[in-house]
Amino acid sequence: MLREGSKPIMTFMGLPSFRTAQVVAMCGVDAIIIDCEHGHITDDSMHTATAAIAAQGVSPIIRIRMTHPDLIKRALDAGAHGIVVPQINTAEEARSVVSYAKFPPQGLRGQGSPFPGIAHDTSIPTYMKTANETIITCLQIETKEGLANVDSICAVPGVDMIFIGPNDLALSLLGYVPAKGDEPEFVQAIDKIVGAARSHGKWVSRLSNDGNAGKDHLEVFDTVALSYDVRAIQNWYKAELKTARS
Repeated sequence: MLREGSKPIMTFMGLPSFRTAQVVAMCGVDAIIIDCEHGHITDDSMHTATAAIAAQGVSPIIRIRMTHPDLIKRALDAGAHGIVVPQINTAEEARSVVSYAKFPPQGLRGQGSPFPGIAHDTSIPTYMKTANETIITCLQIETKEGLANVDSICAVPGVDMIFIGPNDLALSLLGYVPAKGDEPEFVQAIDKIVGAARSHGKWVSRLSNDGNAGKDHLEVFDTVALSYDVRAIQNWYKAELKTARS
């Protein structure tokens, strides 16, 4: 869908539940980011959610906690269709992530898991031949240092997508999460990241808090992550309880 320019829509999943993964995957999203950074997701829950999501024909993307190679290996061996790596600040960090996400000769990834073939609906030999080209390596730019180095980060071969974490980026630049996101410094930072990604032929994505924001963001971005399973539950209950008590 990304290659076709058809603007896929993702969402975040932070709850460690096979059934939550199934239910969200059945709602029509194109990909689900299993949040192992901020969500309540263990290694076991990551494997379970990946299988449940892939079985629905939806792409499981795993956001790992940091750049450590073991975390990259575990996510990809679970069958992730891609990884999101937070807090990328330098081109050296970007190159390190790519090296552990790619099989030789492009990288250093080892092979031994039978599970990726299941999640990709293919044989392991075919997976081995195609993984380097089909798995999405997505890096988050969300700090002052990452912003300063965004052009060199985007220039790294093997980086497929840049994801803007607006909350942490705002915290880094402004010291608080923007109420509207229209502060000039914040807007300029977003524009700089998008421009760097475009200049190096990378896809670019961001978090969108609701459908209206997502629609607007898709005018600029290749894909968006539409909110979070936890927020979806909270928002429904808050709205319906307000109606019931009115």
